[in-house]
Amino acid sequence: MTTALIACGALAREVLAIKEKHQLDVTLFCAPALLHNHPHKIPEAIRKRIRKLREQFDQLIVVYGDCGTGEMLDAMLDEEGVERIPGPHCYEMYAAEKFDGLMQEELGTFFLTDYMVRSFDHLVIEGLGLDEHPELRDDYFGRYKRVVYLAQTDDANLLLKAQRAAESLRLPLEVRHTAYGALEQRLLALIERSDIIK
Repeated sequence: MTTALIACGALAREVLAIKEKHQLDVTLFCAPALLHNHPHKIPEAIRKRIRKLREQFDQLIVVYGDCGTGEMLDAMLDEEGVERIPGPHCYEMYAAEKFDGLMQEELGTFFLTDYMVRSFDHLVIEGLGLDEHPELRDDYFGRYKRVVYLAQTDDANLLLKAQRAAESLRLPLEVRHTAYGALEQRLLALIERSDIIK
């Protein structure tokens, strides 16, 4: 059975690492991570990939959270008969059972992942126009109280970048090492039903 994973570009490195770690016989295709800036566009972008890949693969699995689509992604997947890994977004997937506790500690939490740390300037500073209008910082982040970096890897360079990102938002940084968390467990659970783990 041939299997394609259609993943969020923000999860590409992690999904490839999980694929290698477990020797998964799957092919990965990614949608642009920048779709998160326009979540209403995610369902149609994924539908196009599903329809393009359906003739080439026996099984398709979507590696995405709801990611702000307001359940539109799930509605589309139901129409197409394709499953996705469960979860509202990657922060919850990485933090797993600790996510609710983090939110109870402080609702005003801005989360970072390895991907977001690598892409912070492009996604946040440029993406929100803070490079040209730094005065908008308070409009966007004035109600936040902290930055929590959910670290998938133990990388000193990424930690330094996370510290700089938090400083640019004028927020304190907390680091929680999560590895791949529930992303790995949930993805493997879907794949194991297809007996494609070697």
